[in-house]
Amino acid sequence: MTSVSPHIVIPNHVAIIMDGNNRWASANKLPGVAGHQRGVERAREAVEFAVEAGLKTLTLFAFSSENWGRSNEEVNLLMKLLNKALKEQIPNLQKNLVQLTFIGDLDRFEPALVKQMRLSEKETLCSEGNKNLDLVVAASYGGRWDILQAAKKLDRLSSEEITEKKLSSLLSTSKFQDPDLCIRTGNEFRISNFLLWQLAYSELYFPDILWPDFDSNQFQTALNEYSRRSRRFGDTSNFQNN
Repeated sequence: MTSVSPHIVIPNHVAIIMDGNNRWASANKLPGVAGHQRGVERAREAVEFAVEAGLKTLTLFAFSSENWGRSNEEVNLLMKLLNKALKEQIPNLQKNLVQLTFIGDLDRFEPALVKQMRLSEKETLCSEGNKNLDLVVAASYGGRWDILQAAKKLDRLSSEEITEKKLSSLLSTSKFQDPDLCIRTGNEFRISNFLLWQLAYSELYFPDILWPDFDSNQFQTALNEYSRRSRRFGDTSNFQNN
């Protein structure tokens, strides 16, 4: 694994849209399952790198609400891979003091998979003083869904009580800081309904690489790029009219 550079600014929270598994498999003349399998390995590597780098939170976009529109064959394959990965990776997460949390419309999954998700969350539960990383997995997740669920909980409040802080507290990510950096692989330049509210002031990074090729070196490059950015959070004080 690549050693983390000691001279860069480390974000607290990195979110990743893991895109390009099918294209990677096609480019390498492999069946689609090979791309997803390699993608699972890269996710494991990303978690280990995040721990080494000292991130507090890593959020992975594993399965979007739009992914339900894929073929039944591919959806079933993805569900099997997710279930298998959970069972295999729990010991590694426990060893590295990584606490797992799922967000999304989980009721759409088969009960057996939801049971495994909840068991995985329980088995990786850490005390606040004994935790290296929060790993958030967005599954059957969409940013519009997240905002809509929060908005429905506001209907009994007065207009004065409805604030940005209040709505943020009702989102599925309320326990975590908003991402400092969002990485999207696959040579696509959009966030695809991912954390729409939470990414308002996040730095965006779009490497020209497919997810199965996003290794620790690529993650380090992303952190290097983040370290060079100047975050202003909407501050226009330095703006001058030409």
